[in-house]
Amino acid sequence: MSAPTPRPGRLERSPVVLRDGQWWLVSGADSVLAADPVFTGVLDGFAEAMAAADQAVADLRIRQSEPPAPDTGGE
Repeated sequence: MSAPTPRPGRLERSPVVLRDGQWWLVSGADSVLAADPVFTGVLDGFAEAMAAADQAVADLRIRQSEPPAPDTGGE
């Protein structure tokens, strides 16, 4: 199984945005391209972890909405 791909857009609760595969630091006044490979690597890893967590929560919600499996234990 491959790691979930970060979605373009703002990284939740942060001043960074992923646009066209590049990370940008944003403020109300301007945006600056994040060019440091170590920093962008950390952002990539964090975004992948957030995408994996989002997927895990979605999977749990789907499982919780499914009817329970019949009890196959017998006597």
